[in-house]
Amino acid sequence: MRVHKLTFAAMAVAAGLTLTACQNGEDGAAQGPAPAAPAASTPSTPSSSGGGSSAGSANQGSGQGSAGTSSNGKGTAAGAAGSGDSAKGGKCRTDDLEITASDSTVGGDAEGTVAVQLKNRGSGDCTLSEYAGVDVKTNAGSLSAKRTGEHPGPAVLKKGSSVYFGVNYPHNTSGGSGVRITGLVVTPPDETKSVTLAWPGAATLPVTDGSGSPIKVGPIGSAGQGG
Repeated sequence: MRVHKLTFAAMAVAAGLTLTACQNGEDGAAQGPAPAAPAASTPSTPSSSGGGSSAGSANQGSGQGSAGTSSNGKGTAAGAAGSGDSAKGGKCRTDDLEITASDSTVGGDAEGTVAVQLKNRGSGDCTLSEYAGVDVKTNAGSLSAKRTGEHPGPAVLKKGSSVYFGVNYPHNTSGGSGVRITGLVVTPPDETKSVTLAWPGAATLPVTDGSGSPIKVGPIGSAGQGG
């Protein structure tokens, strides 16, 4: 009987060990998925990556928008170039203009008038804005002409064509020698290069009190040939 008891005891111990091993195995199996939890979070990374893809799409969308703006910018630049082409040469340059002046005073006028002619000798049409710069040189210094204030807008000067503007000045009726005029300086609109011409009008101006220039200049087109 003692042998059987020992055998049963041994079997009980073995069973206990087997049960423990099974429990440990089950615990291990239960813990096995635990490392899989990060693996479960791994799909969340693609989910997050998917958000990144959306952001990337948004960024690409922005990039396309920028390309559209750039395209429009180029379109605007092309339009500006087209405008320049329609003007056929843009603004008139001093070197492309033949500038002359002639007396255009009509008897009985309250003021003397000099007509300045601008002839386009360039290779194409060009544009002149409203006023040229005018300075009258005298033995007492230069006088800058004042604009008359009219605003007709810019004018296109065809190749080979001419346009005129007037320079008005007061007659010297003081009986004195007055101020002697020695030259006329003309600067085409929007240009910095000037042309100096002989003065074709009356030889003198009346002496003024220094309150301002007595010379006035009209806009391009304000005078015609001979008057």
